[in-house]
Amino acid sequence: MIVSFLTYINTDQDLTIYLSPRAISAKSAWDFDPGQSSAGKLERILNLRFSDSDYNRPNLMKHYLNALFAPASVAVIGASERAQSVGRLVFTNLLNGKFKGKLFAVNPEHATILGQPAYPTIQAIGEPIELAVIVTPPAAVASVIDSCGAAGVKAAVIITAGFAETGEAGSRLQGELVQRAKKHGIRIVGPNCLGIMRPSIGLNATFSKGGAKTGKLALVSQSGALCTAILDWAQSAGVGFSTVVSMGDAADLDFGEILDFLLGDLETNNILLYIEGIHEARRFMSAIRAAARAKPVVVIKAGLHLSGSKAAATHTGALVGSDLVFDAALRRAGTVRVKTYAQLFAAAEALAFGRRPAGNRLAIVTNGGGPGVLAADCAAENDIALATLSEESLKKLDATLPSSWSHGNPVDIIGDADVARYEAAVSVCLNDPGVDSVLAMLSPQAMTDAESVAQGMIRLSKQTDKTILACWMGEAAVQSSRAAFEHENIPAFSAPENAVEAFGYLAAHRRNQQLLLQAPSPLSHQEPPDIEGAQTLINGVLAQKRLMLDEAEAKALLAAFHVPVAETLIARSPADALVLAEQIGFPIAIKIYSPDIVHKSDVGGVRLNIRNGKDLLIAYQDIINQVSKVRPEARIEGIAIEPMLSKPHAREVMIGVSTDPIFGPVITFGAGGIAVEIEQDQAIALPPLNHHLIENLISRTRIAKMLGNFRNMPEVNRAALENVLLRVSEMVCELPELKEMDINPLILDETGAIAADARIVLGHRLQARTGRYSHMAIHPYPAYLKKEWILPDAACITIRPIRPEDAEIEQQFVRGLSPEARYFRFFNPIRELSPEFLARLTQVDYDREMALIATVPAAGKETEIGVARYSINPDGNSCEFAVVVADDWQRKGIGSRLLAELVECIRDKGIKLVEGWVLKQNTGMLQLAKAMGFDLSTSEEDQKLMYVSKRL
Repeated sequence: MIVSFLTYINTDQDLTIYLSPRAISAKSAWDFDPGQSSAGKLERILNLRFSDSDYNRPNLMKHYLNALFAPASVAVIGASERAQSVGRLVFTNLLNGKFKGKLFAVNPEHATILGQPAYPTIQAIGEPIELAVIVTPPAAVASVIDSCGAAGVKAAVIITAGFAETGEAGSRLQGELVQRAKKHGIRIVGPNCLGIMRPSIGLNATFSKGGAKTGKLALVSQSGALCTAILDWAQSAGVGFSTVVSMGDAADLDFGEILDFLLGDLETNNILLYIEGIHEARRFMSAIRAAARAKPVVVIKAGLHLSGSKAAATHTGALVGSDLVFDAALRRAGTVRVKTYAQLFAAAEALAFGRRPAGNRLAIVTNGGGPGVLAADCAAENDIALATLSEESLKKLDATLPSSWSHGNPVDIIGDADVARYEAAVSVCLNDPGVDSVLAMLSPQAMTDAESVAQGMIRLSKQTDKTILACWMGEAAVQSSRAAFEHENIPAFSAPENAVEAFGYLAAHRRNQQLLLQAPSPLSHQEPPDIEGAQTLINGVLAQKRLMLDEAEAKALLAAFHVPVAETLIARSPADALVLAEQIGFPIAIKIYSPDIVHKSDVGGVRLNIRNGKDLLIAYQDIINQVSKVRPEARIEGIAIEPMLSKPHAREVMIGVSTDPIFGPVITFGAGGIAVEIEQDQAIALPPLNHHLIENLISRTRIAKMLGNFRNMPEVNRAALENVLLRVSEMVCELPELKEMDINPLILDETGAIAADARIVLGHRLQARTGRYSHMAIHPYPAYLKKEWILPDAACITIRPIRPEDAEIEQQFVRGLSPEARYFRFFNPIRELSPEFLARLTQVDYDREMALIATVPAAGKETEIGVARYSINPDGNSCEFAVVVADDWQRKGIGSRLLAELVECIRDKGIKLVEGWVLKQNTGMLQLAKAMGFDLSTSEEDQKLMYVSKRL
């Protein structure tokens, strides 16, 4: 019982094709020349042209943005012969680029433009037009869109400026043109943009002076000016592009949909982004995470120094600026961020080599002390760790190198080093377990044969899994060496700084890819929190038209999620204070209790280490007098009494939550106490968190070094700290009203963790957003979908969403399918899933797709016996689905149960149409589909296929 939907993947052996059966069967794509190569078969499939009906049912072979990036015909509306006009530049670029499709000029004032016939309207052309490039005055654009709609245009690039960027009137014009475009089903790039390029087909629909070489880099930019600068730089550097998109005002198409196209684009190997801001965080994160799983994504982001709101009610709200949040989002998406567009290409070039270091520890081997020092300085500036060589490695180097070698890292092997000395030193470093990568550096000297040494490094590279980078300084004397490195796919550079920065990009990419792989649940595997009680508390506060919780309420909310808190009692009078202090036990700490005072220390509202009743009465009145003097308008309702936490080995940290207007809730960790804003030591992560993400978060702070053995103090209880961060992650996931929170200080020592103080600010739930976790930029692992099911034969089945860790059981599941089952599933007699394809099946973005697997326990592990998955089509309203059940477990109701659960997931996403294609001989799947209420019809493209669909 199998239905198929999948894509192609380049396996390690050959190009194996996995396609939607509709795409394969169209135009008799099965009818290949037996002698044709796999690559040739794929090329033929990609060159097929589909009918309009096929276009209206999106599939992976004909993306709905093909009209934009692979148009058969282009009309420039507003083309002109007027010197220096935008219309002339755009039309000239298309002519000079030798666009491979049909090109038309539209301008009612001219009969010809640049020697080409001009048409008064787009309808007058009399031929189908797929892409319109619009350079008319802004007031005319909306009516031009109507004309395009009448002519059947599918996409438009609006280069014209004068819209939202000009103010309210321009925004109205922009809103009108977007409404008309939606009415006609036209997708828009722009307005106010440079345009787009697709060099492989000669499409240069921009007003840039000059084109671009064909290459494998895709550039997507929100700035036309920066796009022009990058293109100019790339021309002189010989860098080529698969696609260039200047988004402008991004009135319609945004990063999300363009990234989705580039993800499946065979012409694109690396993606470069210039970002100023985004509109929809969930769509952006979903798309960039999907793209970064398959292709390196390098980002340059404007606005590095935007500060947070100084009016925030918590320390966290004041500390966290938008750029810090954006940086955290890019790390979690598995991308690499750079600061300049020269670095943009350098990072892309480094990542294109493919091999990634296992960590951040770099060994440097050089025949010159000065270059080694430069490299070491650059490593320090870029937070790259110079590896500490083991005693064994040092002894081996002592035995091999001249006595005057540097005896450390960088390993200076002296200026007269030959190939044997280079190979010996680099080999020792590669074999050191404390080294992740080696940078081999050479400055041309009479005693050193640069090319021989290069060949030696190439030999070593083939014998190790670790990364070797080369820095052959100079030009004429080392050109052939750098060419040899490039031929063997070894990163080679001419300057130490560039080489070290490139290693930094490689290390950052690997580290961030590990973050990308994490799929945490919203709830940790610990004692369940009292979510219902917490929600009742929040609803009560909001019912009183309050947003700030008092300290007792804040600690009660933390306690509902099992965060250890210091007991707090409220005294309304000195007599109450004496009674409560005896109840808690001296020594105690007291704080002002006022709904109008957030930071108590700032107004003198805290007294510590009170040891008896007499001191308490004095301190009580002293606090009241002091605060009344500093804040006479504040409502003072008493004092809060807490036990004085005496922990000689304590370290104070802060854990916070703030809400970014774009990315939603973020979690911060860093140094705590009263000087938190001065310390400015915090790291940020997007929830949900797990242990791996928490370790990464803690490691990015300075205070992390103080949590271990420090100044005769024992290491803090790291498990207790991680537990609190996991609990805060739970709060963020399950309480969408939580806007800001400080746990400051959280006191840590070797025995555990306790929250001494807490501030919590609420916000109202956004009604416009739907879905359980719609307030978050990253959809958590949907653990709530996990269900247990007992078969009549007493077999216990678990149905749950797939996780990245399920790669092994997914591979075993596919291996265990019969040849017929694999053929029904993949329309190809595959035997093994490639690592890339396996990652694609198990690293699921739960916001756009779902895979539910059925498992049974076996020998203390899980065994997969079935899977059902859907993937949302680009139209956002329909999805394709697949169901597979292991041969030995068929006819037990597992397929129908999996499909029923999957359909409920699809219904919850608001998808209206579920569809799939099944071979007619796959009678089991057809019977299941019919029993589940699907409609069956013979495929229009291939009589051997059945189209199954269900409207929800």
